[in-house]
Amino acid sequence: MTYIRPIPMTDPARPTDALPLAGGWCWFSHVELLDRDEAPRLLHVSDLDAETRRRLSSSRMAFGGLTMDRPRIMGILNVTPDSFSDGDLFLRPEAALMQARKMATGADIIDIGGESTRPGAAEVSADEETARTAPVIAALRGGGLDLPISIDTRKASVASAAFDAGASILNDVTALQFDKTMAEIAATSGRPVILMHSIATPQTMQVDPHYDDVLLDVYDALAARLAEAIAAGIPREKLAIDPGIGFGKTLQHNLILLSRLSLFHNLGVPVLLGASRKRFIGTIGAEADAAKRLPGSLAVALAGVAQGMQMIRVHDVAETRQALSLWQAAITGVAQ
Repeated sequence: MTYIRPIPMTDPARPTDALPLAGGWCWFSHVELLDRDEAPRLLHVSDLDAETRRRLSSSRMAFGGLTMDRPRIMGILNVTPDSFSDGDLFLRPEAALMQARKMATGADIIDIGGESTRPGAAEVSADEETARTAPVIAALRGGGLDLPISIDTRKASVASAAFDAGASILNDVTALQFDKTMAEIAATSGRPVILMHSIATPQTMQVDPHYDDVLLDVYDALAARLAEAIAAGIPREKLAIDPGIGFGKTLQHNLILLSRLSLFHNLGVPVLLGASRKRFIGTIGAEADAAKRLPGSLAVALAGVAQGMQMIRVHDVAETRQALSLWQAAITGVAQ
């Protein structure tokens, strides 16, 4: 099988034959052909068949009510005692509500999670996870928040309670694999779903993760998860993917994925990048304290946007919004 990775560019002096990447803010005039047993090769877009050109260049469908014609910011709100960078900060409902309202000034989506999935984290019961998340979601909706709210969970009962409370998107770090009833719940709800790549469980995912080719293996896995979700009754236009940076990947695995993220546009759905404050940023940036990894997180977020990522999941919403606004102004010459 040959994999087709568009080579993104953001320079406004692009070639006249360049196509918009996923209908967005990047373009491409060439693609990189990748095979498991051959060296990469370059090909001009004119040599691609019409269907491949359409898939790579067509605009993505709106996701969760948000158009995908500009990068969208997903703000992370962990209502947990043990998340790797903000554990216990927003466990109290009033603290969570205050943080969500603060995020709402710059975020396009609020992502609420009640179970830490950091490496080594222990599983939380569904009842406890529901008790942490559903009341916060209900309070936000009751207070008039009309932004899309995603529920970050791998458990169907937690997702169902969150939907009842007002959540509008499901963000499952196991791509519907952990709870075998999740696909049915998601399909019945009609909510959009983000399918993230991961291996094993949080307790074991960082124990010597191995891939034959991490980029192509993750791509194949996400292609399979998309097919399974569609077969379960979730329309393709309600699906997005996340390559799962830091979930069952070494530092080198993460860097390989980040350097060729544009491959995932070939799957034809919006792509989310979640790398905020993660361990590899601390390793490369020599910062052990996760809360002090903002500069590195911004660098990775903007690198992802430069490869056409439609959604960026971050802890630092206001800072990311400012960085993104300046990035867009700098490459277009126009202040948005």
